[in-house]
Amino acid sequence: MIFETHAHYEDRAFDDDREDLLNSLSKNNIEYVVNISSAIETVKQSIDLAESYEYIYASVGIHPQETKSMDEDKLLWLKEMAKHKKVVAIGEIGLDYYWDTTDPKTQKLWFEKQMDMAKDLAKPLVIHSRDAANDTFNMIKDAKVEDIGGVMHCFGYGVEQARRYLNMGFYLGIGGVVTFTNGRKLKEVVSYAPIDQLVVETDCPYLSPVPYRGKRNSSLYLPYILKEIATIKDMDYDTVVKITNENAKNLYFKSL
Repeated sequence: MIFETHAHYEDRAFDDDREDLLNSLSKNNIEYVVNISSAIETVKQSIDLAESYEYIYASVGIHPQETKSMDEDKLLWLKEMAKHKKVVAIGEIGLDYYWDTTDPKTQKLWFEKQMDMAKDLAKPLVIHSRDAANDTFNMIKDAKVEDIGGVMHCFGYGVEQARRYLNMGFYLGIGGVVTFTNGRKLKEVVSYAPIDQLVVETDCPYLSPVPYRGKRNSSLYLPYILKEIATIKDMDYDTVVKITNENAKNLYFKSL
């Protein structure tokens, strides 16, 4: 069965049919989902989803562009939320220099603090990194988080950057972009990376794979991503499903 490693089912895009959609997942070969928070208000929403559905788990963390509102009291609250029995990771956290709503200094401060929190709790990291490859890598390296590990969510860099994170023992999150005709760089990364360091994700409701590009994404579209990985690596589809499922369990469930 398929393990969805990164979804945002608390998003308003699912308000009209969330329950029906989530109830349909197990009938469509989706075994587990990790719902990822990105802001203070989505932390509790992600945990609520995990409490409501046996096969949903949560990750809690503050997205780099949301860190402008962070303070020490909120960090303490976040750490308490992260102790919930169905919280399997800290994230999505990291650096994002594409948008300019939060300055890099503030992003770095709270990235470091959230990595320290993850180490204290022995939970893996879900890393968001956009237009910030070197700073992200250097901060992860300096934080010495190899023991807890993590995943580079929606990996968007090239093979050279991939090599650095893979050598650190991190997983790469592969999503819908791998199916795009202009997704050559990610296809090269998938070809290069060991299959036992790849996990699949949708980042839904965003980044739908072909043939649903531009429409609302969901975990139901993961087979398109898995088929593309199987094609790129010249592997049997069922084998890719099995290995990426095992990888996700190794990533997330070791902290339970």
